[in-house]
Amino acid sequence: MPVRNRFAESHAEITEWRRDIHAHPEILYETHRTSALVADKLRAFGCDEVVTGIGRTGVVGVIRGRANGSGRVIGLRADMDALPIVEATGADYASKIPGAMHACGHDGHTAMLLGAARYLAETRNFDGTAVVIFQPAEEGGAGARAMCEDGLMERFGIQEVYGMHNWPGLPQGSFAIRSGAFFAATDQFEIALTGKGGHAAKPHETVDTTVMAAHLVTALQTIASRNADPVDQVVVSVTSFQTSSNAFNVIPQGVHLKGTVRTMSAAMRALAEARIRALAEHVTAGFGGSAGVDYHRGYPVMVNHAEQTEFAAAVAARVAGDCADAALVMGGEDFAFMLEERPGAYILVGNGDTAMVHHPEYDFNDEAIPAGCSWWAGIVEERMPV
Repeated sequence: MPVRNRFAESHAEITEWRRDIHAHPEILYETHRTSALVADKLRAFGCDEVVTGIGRTGVVGVIRGRANGSGRVIGLRADMDALPIVEATGADYASKIPGAMHACGHDGHTAMLLGAARYLAETRNFDGTAVVIFQPAEEGGAGARAMCEDGLMERFGIQEVYGMHNWPGLPQGSFAIRSGAFFAATDQFEIALTGKGGHAAKPHETVDTTVMAAHLVTALQTIASRNADPVDQVVVSVTSFQTSSNAFNVIPQGVHLKGTVRTMSAAMRALAEARIRALAEHVTAGFGGSAGVDYHRGYPVMVNHAEQTEFAAAVAARVAGDCADAALVMGGEDFAFMLEERPGAYILVGNGDTAMVHHPEYDFNDEAIPAGCSWWAGIVEERMPV
């Protein structure tokens, strides 16, 4: 089952859809134009149901196969939102919205799933029901969780769910996947350190928060080097260090730190949070100061289910000739919430030698469209054969 002729024939049209979406990026849940475009196309394709407003601005299309003896229901998910980045591609179809850009390829994901939805609605060569899911707010807004909390899985009877992301550096149109933990849990922390401010010429009369904070930043690195099992994955990065005074001759009263934690297991996630709290408390106490920690748990670890991963890889190999073993990714992905609700799998499709996602010069590679559409269609037709 190589790339389907239908997608090769409609490649130019799907590319036009993608580039239109690219030119009109929308952030988080503000995907009003994109959601309307998706809903209009799904209705024009002849989907049996088109439902809007799931997870605020999410869109769901239901396509029933020519038979339904199996009773199976498969969900296919694409994300729609863009990023607050100023585009630097110079493309003819570059963003028309100042400060917003499709820098992660969600425009390509949406276009590919639309292409697959049209094909499935036309052919209906499967025994069961395909549910196409267009999700807002993947980029930090937990749109997948919002759709699940709105009853996505129960309302549409979804039994399995599959997702896909383009991947720069992976050969164009090729695939890669891994079973088990795949994308990391993504947590955030803020630490407010308080000391005693004063004149920089009289440090002995102060409790120096800059020295305190510097020691704490260094101590936090021991979570990975001395607390975690060396075979476990954990990243603790302090990404912001702000003092309450910017004067040359003032020791500030307070310092505010921000950072992120990336882990691949629930146990490591709990350990990292506990150690951050303990280090903040005791390092600052050792200097005579204090610290308050605000720890926010973001997306959970995204875990591919074994059976569905094996199946997804087999479909990909029939499309592209092979499916590689993917490396662990310390980035986050809110498809994790859907995989907590239902068994399924998430795969990478090659974007070729392009700028990395979240870069102002990144652009989705339209040449990957036929392979991506074919994989979506293959998931439905092979998982629910007539």
